[in-house]
Amino acid sequence: MSRPVIQIPDNSKPEIDWTTGADQKTMAIHQLLDYFNSFLPLDEEEASAVVNAFHPRRIKRRQFILHEGDICTHNTFVVEGCFRMYLIDEKGKEHNLQFAVENWWIGDIGSFHTEQPSRLYIVAMEDSIVLQIRKGDQLRLFEDHPKFNRIFGVFTENALVAAQRRILQNISSTAEERYLDFLDRYPQLFNRISNVQIASFLGVTPEFLSTIRKKISRS
Repeated sequence: MSRPVIQIPDNSKPEIDWTTGADQKTMAIHQLLDYFNSFLPLDEEEASAVVNAFHPRRIKRRQFILHEGDICTHNTFVVEGCFRMYLIDEKGKEHNLQFAVENWWIGDIGSFHTEQPSRLYIVAMEDSIVLQIRKGDQLRLFEDHPKFNRIFGVFTENALVAAQRRILQNISSTAEERYLDFLDRYPQLFNRISNVQIASFLGVTPEFLSTIRKKISRS
């Protein structure tokens, strides 16, 4: 199916200056459209609705798009870059809950839907480009174009499956098994995040992860 021809309207300009001009914005939107089309093909009207609903932003490395105590007001699609979402416990220790790279989504789903303050942080680990949609715009997208209900329903199901898998792993798998599964499922992350961050995600210390890596390398 050919890609719909779309125009980027002036009112879609974000608050961040896009010094490279409209071409990069158009590329970002087309990347999202290609992503949606991989689930269900969009017609021109639906593609135009995406253009109007999503807004691009540049995010610098170490810049936060969510702090604890904030309400998560956007659902975020990663066009380029890498993010991590984490919790800080009462002892000040960070616990990584999710990473996100190109063509992944990130956000505090609970805060986004309930409009309650988040307990989480989301920070860019690289200079990044994202497309964001507000809750109201997402709901209008669902109402005006029911196809997006089906597409986002798949996203929600995938997130639930991943969460359930992680819970079961934490209960029944060894740290070594969790690490090997991480490498198998997320090869695109391996050279982009540190062992410290991987250890936090797996729920082990960096020292213990180093021991696991050495054991695997010898086997």
